[in-house]
Amino acid sequence: MTLTNLFKIDGQPLYAPDAGVEPSYADLDSSDSGRDEAGVMHREVVREKVATWPFAYTVLTDAEYSYLIGLLAGKATFAFTHPKAGSSRETVTTTCYCSNYSIAWRSARDGSWRNLKFNIIEC
Repeated sequence: MTLTNLFKIDGQPLYAPDAGVEPSYADLDSSDSGRDEAGVMHREVVREKVATWPFAYTVLTDAEYSYLIGLLAGKATFAFTHPKAGSSRETVTTTCYCSNYSIAWRSARDGSWRNLKFNIIEC
């Protein structure tokens, strides 16, 4: 597996994921947002376009799995370097956290880890 400088956690490169990383963007509403009794939505947006980057790896060795999980372990937040929106080569670094990571299982046949997935979310 190849390390890539397009994506880094605290300056350490991530392995290139199996498929393209497709970031999504969402607005964050305040706790005062919501629907009234008439069903009308009232929004108080506190921040726009907060990014989420999903990563997926189909097969990993013990060393690759340990490396990736080690980059995330024990960190409430970290510096995440990623391509700048609209650019294929320029990168930026933002403060992020990891959410919802999962791994399906470790193969008893060949010892590989299967289907590691995690989201990196902008703080």
